[in-house]
Amino acid sequence: MAIDKTPILKRSRSLGLEPGFLGVDKKSKRRKEMTRRKVSEYGEQLKEKQKAKFIYGVLEKPFRNYYNKADKMKGMTGENLMRMLECRLDNVVFRMGFARTRREARQIVDHKFILVNGKKINIPSYEVKAGDKIEVREAARSTQRFKDIAEAVNGRTTPEWLEVDSASFSGTVSSLPKREQIDVPVDEMMIVELYSK
Repeated sequence: MAIDKTPILKRSRSLGLEPGFLGVDKKSKRRKEMTRRKVSEYGEQLKEKQKAKFIYGVLEKPFRNYYNKADKMKGMTGENLMRMLECRLDNVVFRMGFARTRREARQIVDHKFILVNGKKINIPSYEVKAGDKIEVREAARSTQRFKDIAEAVNGRTTPEWLEVDSASFSGTVSSLPKREQIDVPVDEMMIVELYSK
């Protein structure tokens, strides 16, 4: 399984992202050097695609597959793409507050700690649907790891499209997210323009 091991703060700084979007509390002490070079239209579009890939932890080939699938669906391609990325199981686990970062959420799913409708799912890219119940396995809830996670994410706001019971480490996908409910600083229209060339 291919994994992007780029240092989070370094990559966030190069893309102009706040580390908070990735669930990281640290701030970089370095300042990005101001460059006077003008960025081309292609460069701007590429940067937006790299932002989306980095935030959701998706590599190029699966990201391209998401785009192709979103393009075939009804409605706006960009919105469909963002909705599909947001409905990945690892992202939903992160959004529900069962992990501190998306990378940690991916590992938690990988280690079979998550049940979807009572079944163990260990595929981070599994697409959740409206009405799905997601919970942490009962044996894992009392471990020190999940106690630390609960303490660290206390106070993090949960998106409107999810219902979470943090005490029992369970939640439900009440509906699929609309674009305005996805608080990710990505201009999906630029990604569509890049791929449609």
